[in-house]
Amino acid sequence: MTIELTGPGESVRADAELWGRGDESAFTALFERHVQAVWNHAYRLTGSWAAAEDLTSNTFLIAWRKRRDVRLVRDSALPWLYTVAGNLARSEHRGARRRLRLLRKIPDPPVESDHAEAVAEQIDGEQRLREVLDAVRTLPKAQRDVVELCLLGDLSVADAAALLAVAEVTVRSHLSRARARLRTLLEEK
Repeated sequence: MTIELTGPGESVRADAELWGRGDESAFTALFERHVQAVWNHAYRLTGSWAAAEDLTSNTFLIAWRKRRDVRLVRDSALPWLYTVAGNLARSEHRGARRRLRLLRKIPDPPVESDHAEAVAEQIDGEQRLREVLDAVRTLPKAQRDVVELCLLGDLSVADAAALLAVAEVTVRSHLSRARARLRTLLEEK
């Protein structure tokens, strides 16, 4: 059976006849006849040009491999090709969902802080500490002793007073004056 497709002088064989032959030239004719329709169908199923290309290629690969085993209904290869493309699209969609579920199970990698920032902060901190220590050295001896014991050494006012053999009020007074002087010295820098 022949079907007129282009003009009175040219005829193209029916899908069933080409499919039945099963040779390369017949399959090429089927491919050229239906590739655009299969691609359009695959694009409508996936919404992706790349996925439609892959599905179309795989559909025709399966058609080539099964060309001897499949019998066409109503002499058209297109319904069978659409079915294969649909099955492949569903399989790909299920696989993508499985991959996404697996990816969600993988914990996010720990966020690593920028080493440069930590180094810069450490250098800034060390520089600030040197400035504080230089300022402490400029204090009068009584204030310097109280600062070293209470602020730098974390001793309580009572313990510092007992260690220095002075009243707690004296330690508090020295501490207050030392803080004010340090604040002034460090703000100037």
